[in-house]
Formats: sequence, structure tokens, C-alpha cells
Amino acid sequence: MEISGKIIAVLEARSGQSRTTGNMWMSQEYVLETSEQYPKRICFNVWGEDKIKQFNIQNGQELTVSFDINAREYQGRWYNDIRAWKVEPFSVGAPAATPVSQVPAADSFASQPAAPSATSFESTDSQTDDLPF
Repeated sequence: MEISGKIIAVLEARSGQSRTTGNMWMSQEYVLETSEQYPKRICFNVWGEDKIKQFNIQNGQELTVSFDINAREYQGRWYNDIRAWKVEPFSVGAPAATPVSQVPAADSFASQPAAPSATSFESTDSQTDDLPF
């Protein structure tokens, strides 16, 4: 899944040692707010010190975040885990970013051939249609 928006909070990194393997781990959470009419907020995390450094997420950045969602149970309650696996700078779609110099001039539309007219579906026969609609 993917979501785009602005980072509004960078939370403290957490780290520890795995009980089963003894390996060290690190995780950091971020809050992203979408720029829709009714903005949504999503708290996602990045696992691994290498990924945290690679993404280098800063407060105020506009990003597109690719993530996976997984739920887990702990003592009878369920918790969602939203884990980012790719983070990129937000970029607007190509049509909106077309430079003005590439937009055709208004008079160039007049030289283009006219679009074909709509085909008439009216019956030329003298038969009447007995459908009620």
C-alpha cells in the first residue's frame, strides 16, 4: 500500500535486544498527514538502524510511503503494525507538472480537424418502439 503526505511528527527511536536471538534491533515511528479535503493521519514505523538512516525522515518533509499492514494480538487485544518498506520524496503526477511552454496555444486548436459528430441512433423506419423506457 502507499500513502502521500507531510511528516508532522518524528517520534523517539526505540531499541533493544531480541529475547530469542539476542540480536539488537531499532525502530522509529513517524506521523504523516495527508493533504486531502479531510486530512488523515497515519503513524508508521521503520525497522532497522540501516533503514532509519537510509530514509532520513525529517519533520515537515512531503513523502510517499510504501508500507505493509499487519495485526498482532497481545493479552487479548489486537494492535496494527504499519511498517514502511520504501520512502520517497512526494512528486506530483506528470499532467499537473506540465510546463506552460509545452501547452499548445489556443489558436493551434482551431487548425485541428473537428471531432466527428455523434451518430444518430434514431430509427429511420416507420416502426414504433413498444418499450416503456
